[in-house]
Amino acid sequence: MADQQSLFGDLAMGDASQAQWVAFGAAPAPARQDDRAQAAERAAELRHLLDYHAYRYYALDAPEITDAAFDKLLVELQQIEAAYPDLVTPSSYTQRVGGFVDAEQFTPVTHMARMYSMDDAMNLEELDEWLDRTEAALGAGNVAYTCELKIDGLGVAITYQDGAFVRAATRGDGTTGEDVSLNVRTIKDVPMHLSEAALEHMAADRSTPIEVRGEVYMPKGSFMRLNDEADAEGRDPFANPRNAAAGSLRQKDPKVTAKRDLATFIYAIADTAPLHVDSQHEFLDWLRRAGFSVNPNVSRCTTPAAVHQFCADALAHRSDLDYDIDGVVVKVDSFTQQGDLGFTARAPRWAIAFKFPPEEKTTVLREIRIQVGRTGVLTPVAEFDPVTVAGSTIARATLHNIDEIRRKDVRVGDTIIVHKAGDVIPEVVGPVLDKRWPDSVEWDMPTECPACGSPVVHEDGEVAYRCVSLDCPAQLKERLIHWVSRGCMDVDGVGEELVDKLVEAGLVHDVADFYQLDVDTVAALDTGRTYATSNAKKGVAAGDPIPVGPTIAAKVIDQLNQSKQQPLGRVLFALGIRHVGKSVGEVLAQRFLTIDALVQASEEDIAGCEGIGPKIAASVKQFLAVPENLEVLQRLRDAGLSLEEDLGAAAARVAQQTGVDADLAAEHPLEGLTFVLTGALELRTRDEAGAALKALGAKVTGSVSKKTSYLVAGPKAGSKLTKAEGLGVPVLDEAQLEQILTTGKVPQE
Repeated sequence: MADQQSLFGDLAMGDASQAQWVAFGAAPAPARQDDRAQAAERAAELRHLLDYHAYRYYALDAPEITDAAFDKLLVELQQIEAAYPDLVTPSSYTQRVGGFVDAEQFTPVTHMARMYSMDDAMNLEELDEWLDRTEAALGAGNVAYTCELKIDGLGVAITYQDGAFVRAATRGDGTTGEDVSLNVRTIKDVPMHLSEAALEHMAADRSTPIEVRGEVYMPKGSFMRLNDEADAEGRDPFANPRNAAAGSLRQKDPKVTAKRDLATFIYAIADTAPLHVDSQHEFLDWLRRAGFSVNPNVSRCTTPAAVHQFCADALAHRSDLDYDIDGVVVKVDSFTQQGDLGFTARAPRWAIAFKFPPEEKTTVLREIRIQVGRTGVLTPVAEFDPVTVAGSTIARATLHNIDEIRRKDVRVGDTIIVHKAGDVIPEVVGPVLDKRWPDSVEWDMPTECPACGSPVVHEDGEVAYRCVSLDCPAQLKERLIHWVSRGCMDVDGVGEELVDKLVEAGLVHDVADFYQLDVDTVAALDTGRTYATSNAKKGVAAGDPIPVGPTIAAKVIDQLNQSKQQPLGRVLFALGIRHVGKSVGEVLAQRFLTIDALVQASEEDIAGCEGIGPKIAASVKQFLAVPENLEVLQRLRDAGLSLEEDLGAAAARVAQQTGVDADLAAEHPLEGLTFVLTGALELRTRDEAGAALKALGAKVTGSVSKKTSYLVAGPKAGSKLTKAEGLGVPVLDEAQLEQILTTGKVPQE
């Protein structure tokens, strides 16, 4: 093996890896389709399945089958079309690059050159067949190969002009991708400017636009943190790092992407000519000099045996990496020889992807246990006999939801197949049906919450089952913290730490218990810290626990008492009703005025409120139908909270908060008008400006449409301004906005 640049080292494969490697070399003979009619029928079925699963994978980031299962379907279709060439259609998945472009969410981008797919070698036999063909075409012993790890991420194309970042796009369908420039800019290892040394190497072509390609991926450690956060917030976790990377890169808000800790490996380019390099190996060196992140595990191999060894090393050490790989990409190193081999309809002839076998084990499913998340979501979890997979022992795996359980048809007592999705997340693949007990029964979601016994709620159109009881202990801390937060009851001094202490001491079981606390009780709480030194005057010794103390306790009780004056809209938001945010709470309060009227209102009455709709209405009624929740509301009323809306006070409060004239606000002069705010406003934040417009009766939305009355554009306005101009929507500057907020009058056309 020549020119090795690998972190794998010279470690030999372990016995298990060796056995897997040897076994993987023996490929079963493909099934023969002797009957052309049957072959045509199966080919049509395979095309449908491939299109469906490609859409799930590329467009929804929610695959239903593994990569290995998808590849198996594709290989079967390729075999049928090879046996019956007349069955090949232009739309067949074998004739195109996989992918999907969401033109509604992202601007389409045409790539400088087509981004091809890669043919797969599913075992050593198929890899050797490709090596033999390549050696025969180019001359045995006359070919060098560059072997690279196949990164399991999302394909990306990044364009540079004069060495400066221009844009980035997803792979899409291979010809057209989605503009994700703002999101890619947040990825730390993507250079905004190429190094001078790399540009000098381009000589006279340094100003030529270039489009480099690679993979955006999420490190395993970052993936685990992301799913921990999702679990803490009651959101569904990502199935694997690849899906997480794809979902993170295709966010509407770049701030979300920036928090996801994405990274890249670059390994290709649309046109090598401007770089003045002759081989893949030289090209990778140029990428490193330019400032790109290039995977260090790469080798230039001069023999097929060396290619075998690299693949074996990669398989043996894949679990040592902090990112997912699902194989090895083997490329003819010479660009001249690549040109001689050319392309098929969907893939280069000069490269192949050697796919690793998935590691799967069988075990017995003993129980499907319900886990109640912090937001009340009930998640079924499979508990099975411990089994070692991909280097670690696993005994449980999430089943996500009832739809997933039914799709996989897993039942308690089944012998099941398990693996690690992305080599990280334990996953139940499915049952071994010929080992199923005759008396097995289908599993179903419980009708009562296992944590508190309250009825479980299932909304139409959603897969999630929820507990909406305020008394549910599984949701307690999250509900309490939400209640005292700044946007809700705004209880200064009560944070997560104090809430934890109150719960641990058994003093708070629901939000109404906050208002039963007194100074002495709070003051005596143990903070969990100890005195570092003794103080005779205070009567404390080193190591004594530090209590909250009377000063802080008095402030907490005072803040709680002040929170009793919060308006009804805030209270509704603070209760944590699903889909009810601050603005929805205010709408409900202004429409029904009292909590009693809201309890008595029909679902249709609630849905009739502006901006509410049937989904929110159903959630509100479900919450208010739980007897335990009504008991908490009564205790809040008994504690002195006003569960009624004072419209006059509300108008005055809004006017004071937004800086608009109270008398003007009472007239609602902007009622019926819809505003959109964009760009960087200087006199107010966009939230402040939006609140002031709402105080005068206007509707404020986040997207421009034909229904938009005015767009307010500050400096650095982007796509919204372009769209507004295209639709003929009047555009206002910040000075005109301030005039409207002062007078209540819009400019005359």
